[in-house]
Amino acid sequence: MSVVSLSTVKEYLPELSGTGADTALTNLIDRVESAVARYLGYPSFDGSLNPQLDQATYTVYVDGPTTYDFFTLQLPVAPIVSITSIHTDSNRQYTSGTLIDSSHYTFNAQHGRIYLDPNTTNRNFISGYRANKVVCTVGYTSLTAPDDLEHAVCIWVSQLHRNKANQGKESITQTNATVRISPKTMPAEVKEYLSYLKNVGVFL
Repeated sequence: MSVVSLSTVKEYLPELSGTGADTALTNLIDRVESAVARYLGYPSFDGSLNPQLDQATYTVYVDGPTTYDFFTLQLPVAPIVSITSIHTDSNRQYTSGTLIDSSHYTFNAQHGRIYLDPNTTNRNFISGYRANKVVCTVGYTSLTAPDDLEHAVCIWVSQLHRNKANQGKESITQTNATVRISPKTMPAEVKEYLSYLKNVGVFL
């Protein structure tokens, strides 16, 4: 399910009327949101090669806590909606004995960080290959998506829709004048709106 609704995207395409383009636009929204999710650093989901922006449950493995702070774990995805379970286990068995009680941690949703409370727990996150396993729900809904994210998707969808007839062309000639067409890559303004939403570990 898309984060940005068809009705919102059509506000950016005032030249459209009726429902004739609805199916094509809906498919385009899905593809653009997948491309945006990949740009932000979301992994593929549920065996598909297509990442997604909308909320989904991920199993994330983190090799170790943040530097100099064994009580803080930085996840590679955000925003965190909820956490189902956390195991910390250098043997990678993730048994019940390695489960961290949910009352012993809090998390920063937007930055994807989990904080153990040193006053209530006698353990910390450990370092080792895939030593920390987190099952969590991450992503957005139409109600929680930031305005910048929604705006960026709408800009790109509307641009791609208008450029359908000019795919593969660098310029067009009209009334004896040649006009250069904007590149078909992600627009710079879209990248600007999305820059602060990139997940940790994504290269700028």
